[in-house]
Amino acid sequence: MFDMEVFMISQTLRDARKYEEAMERTIEKEQKPDFHLCTRVGWMNDPNGFSYYKGEYHLFYQYHPYDSHWGPMHWGHAVSADLLHWRYLPAALAPDREYDRDGCFSGSAVILPDGRHLLLYTGVSREAQPDGSMRDVQTQCIAIGDGVDYEKYAANPVLTKDDLPEGSSKFDFRDPKMWQKPDGSYQCVVGNCTEDGDGQVLLFGSPNGIDWKYEKILVANRGRYGRMWECPDFFLLDGKAVLLTSPMDMLPHEFEYHNGNGTLCLIGSYDEETDTFVEEHNQAVDYGIDFYATQTILAPDGRRIMVAWMQNWDTCNLHTPAQPWLGQMTLPRELSVKNGRLYQKPVRELEAMQGEEVRHEKVTFTDVIRLSGVEGRKVDMELTVRPADGSDMYHKFAVRFAQNDTYQTSVSFRPHESVVKVDRKFSGSRRAIIHQRRCLVNHKDGTIKLRIILDKFSVETFVNDGEHVLTATMYTDLEAEGISFFADGEVTMDVVKYELI
Repeated sequence: MFDMEVFMISQTLRDARKYEEAMERTIEKEQKPDFHLCTRVGWMNDPNGFSYYKGEYHLFYQYHPYDSHWGPMHWGHAVSADLLHWRYLPAALAPDREYDRDGCFSGSAVILPDGRHLLLYTGVSREAQPDGSMRDVQTQCIAIGDGVDYEKYAANPVLTKDDLPEGSSKFDFRDPKMWQKPDGSYQCVVGNCTEDGDGQVLLFGSPNGIDWKYEKILVANRGRYGRMWECPDFFLLDGKAVLLTSPMDMLPHEFEYHNGNGTLCLIGSYDEETDTFVEEHNQAVDYGIDFYATQTILAPDGRRIMVAWMQNWDTCNLHTPAQPWLGQMTLPRELSVKNGRLYQKPVRELEAMQGEEVRHEKVTFTDVIRLSGVEGRKVDMELTVRPADGSDMYHKFAVRFAQNDTYQTSVSFRPHESVVKVDRKFSGSRRAIIHQRRCLVNHKDGTIKLRIILDKFSVETFVNDGEHVLTATMYTDLEAEGISFFADGEVTMDVVKYELI
């Protein structure tokens, strides 16, 4: 361990803190989401260090404060009492040491027995190779602090290429996610790939959170799901073991894994004596357009809560440098496992934000309708849709939102195909980017349940109480706040809508 009475803050970190504080004042609050964490300024990607410390949730994030495009990675930092209203703290880490001079990449956090906050992160250092090329060598590093300031460990890095199993890449060795075991020791999983580019998740152990050693390959891809596996997370839930990871360059399989750089959930059994994971089920984590790099926390009340970067690598760098910020996180989601499937639902804290209820029951219609009191861009809305009594099965149902005469985004369901689709092609995009994603869902005789959460620039759709989720960003003018409903055929619909305040 090491003395933490005086924090040594580098000039690089001081500069970043001064810059973010000044530039934040130039961004209008109205142009940011209300209850999704977004970057303070500049660029945000992966969530890091999701933890509960000193009575608050801490969420760090991959951060380039000086530009709204990806660059040398820092760690941004925010705290919240309810996972919905976030307060920014000063940037926690900057690339200011030889071993992380080209970036402080993703990592995680735990609380040490003495009450200090430990961060384990990936340090990146670009090095010349024997063939003359420059490559990013990745190592695992430690910083310890008090929830605001963090001191990097003098003996960093704590895991290097020398700790890797034979045949593993030192260039793709990142994103440690750690936890404390019941006996007080620690383990972490780290994303890696073989020298020929096939993903794997490595398991490491530590008696104290400082001194780490390699234990085994926990899961190997064997050419099944993309290539390099990023941002792994591993935990026990509802009697099952769950591995979440974000593989790069995935190929679609039927209705799964359509995002290229996407998200994978493996569910199975786990022998804690031998650290052996046996896979039983696989699925995508999210079926929408903008979702990557999950990280979870075991909350003080026992809930397993997940958050992810609400963006995708294929569209995140198309904006102009003049845009002052880019990047936000998903709504935190409570996880459960039922019948071998991962279920997700919005954190229950969202219910405290629900304003006046608007309810319409047994609305039977065809074509297009609008309902009184149903509009807005900060909305929690639950729909139950079914065929009208005595009618044939309808062909299509859709709800359209962020709508005016020019714009709309929609979520639709076709019962004959059992397909739910999110579509943002009319959301204001001027580029040939990804506009649609679909998933194959369950329904009973055309009855389906949709819960749609809007927060200005995003939509998250929870299908059948979280059996599937589709997430997408949209940058539609905020004046477009209409909501309408469409049916090809005759449907009966129940709607419960809350403005979120």
